[in-house]
Amino acid sequence: MAEENNQNQPEDKVPGTNSPEATNIPTANAPDPEAVSEDNPNAAKPAAKKPTAASADKKPAAKKEKAPAVEDKPFLEFMEQDYVPALQKAIATEGVRDLTLKFVKQPIPLKGVQLGECWQVAGSWQNGYRQFNLYFPEENIQGKKAFSCNEGKAPSTLESFLIDERKVTLDMLVSRLVYRLNGQKWLGRN
Repeated sequence: MAEENNQNQPEDKVPGTNSPEATNIPTANAPDPEAVSEDNPNAAKPAAKKPTAASADKKPAAKKEKAPAVEDKPFLEFMEQDYVPALQKAIATEGVRDLTLKFVKQPIPLKGVQLGECWQVAGSWQNGYRQFNLYFPEENIQGKKAFSCNEGKAPSTLESFLIDERKVTLDMLVSRLVYRLNGQKWLGRN
């Protein structure tokens, strides 16, 4: 039995039979070459612009250097100028009006335990009834950090704070401490 041929075209003009010519019939496996995107290796590349006489006289704009990150400041400067004011503002935003916040180097105030001195952010409100401390034993925001809180007594536990983070930022230090205090039901409508 003879094979059926396309009735509209002669056999030698049917694409894909004997013709090595490429066609513009889309296939399921190749992206449309007219669709330009970064992911499409078949995309038509835009023609490069040729420099004109006016643009040849202009020098390329110098790249602006990034300002150093606020976290790259020396530890004491960062804590006093950036962290403590940002934390004060964030906790006040949560509705705490009588917050006392200080950055001091003092012994770690654990109940019945004598641990050495380290830099701490110590906060309290409700006439000192609610208190928290954020400890920096390595004097480095990227180093070890700990947290404690209490209501009316010396804290009895010391928790690690932000131990799994690769790079600690100002926003992260502020938001995670506010989150932790909110976990105590100390902020907002709690």
